[in-house]
Amino acid sequence: MRIDVILESHLPPQRIAELGQLAERHGLGGVWVSNMSDARDPFVNFVELARTTSRIRLGPIAVSPFELHPLKMASSLLTLNEVAQGRAQIVVGAGGGTATAIGAKPVRVVRAVRECVEILKAAATGKPVRYQGELFKIGWYHPSWVQSPPPVIYAGANGPQMLKAAPRHADAVMVSDFVPDHVRRSRAIIDASLHEAGRDPAGFPMSNFWAWHVKESREEAEREARTWLTVRGTLYPPYIGHVLDPDEAAIVNRNIRAFFHAYNRKSDVIEGVPPEIVQKLVDRCTSASPLAEMDREIERLREFARAGLTEIALRIYGNPEDTIRVLGERVVPALST
Repeated sequence: MRIDVILESHLPPQRIAELGQLAERHGLGGVWVSNMSDARDPFVNFVELARTTSRIRLGPIAVSPFELHPLKMASSLLTLNEVAQGRAQIVVGAGGGTATAIGAKPVRVVRAVRECVEILKAAATGKPVRYQGELFKIGWYHPSWVQSPPPVIYAGANGPQMLKAAPRHADAVMVSDFVPDHVRRSRAIIDASLHEAGRDPAGFPMSNFWAWHVKESREEAEREARTWLTVRGTLYPPYIGHVLDPDEAAIVNRNIRAFFHAYNRKSDVIEGVPPEIVQKLVDRCTSASPLAEMDREIERLREFARAGLTEIALRIYGNPEDTIRVLGERVVPALST
């Protein structure tokens, strides 16, 4: 299973390049940043890394056609891909923080992602593009300057409709914060859709955005995990049902603002939620362990692979150099066999 890292999207390009170069030297497969409304431009921010590496893949998670028209998305993606000589990647999603920030109203999201993916793939050929979709239209676009192999286009898919539609059009699928059982069920939907479309499921890439808080001590690991719980998709319906029983999930739902308050204060104290419930969320929704228990997390990653992942994108937080080195020295070799 390929191991990628997701870096903090507010970092400057020089810092992204340093960490990405380190990731390449340690055998990681890709570097991602989340596409945040208040962060640096995720395409421009990768240019220095693209210039100074030769193997590792790079790109943003996730860009919505409701925030950036597919034609302009194609220009940005393909420009980065030329700098990277064919190593760019992107996750196309329907919503996200930027779309929310600008007041966009996503409609027919499955169709929107499909049309965006179709436009990106057509543009990557370098041939003239005319597109008359139900949501997006392009009268004329001819990126004749395209010379590199095409970028890899992932569809961000969590719900069953998107999981069924995305494999018919995208090169890969990325889910977010799915536990292994949920990955297994989602992979079954993806493979069935691929069969129906006449595509071979063998080797079709599936990734999962997953929080990685493996630190020197248990206290440090769990403190970081608690602070960031509010951005874990598993915290919200219907996904919370995969990790908590209904009574526990109801308590979390009633106190959801406490998770936001902790995140905004960068505090690990979740007020109003019993510690044992918070501990279950940390244990089941993230990888939060001391380095001495790394084998437990490696086994969790193997379980993800058995469930159908071919890749995993690990969101890393404090001390990223140390985390990248550990991933390269211990996790990449373990997942390569």
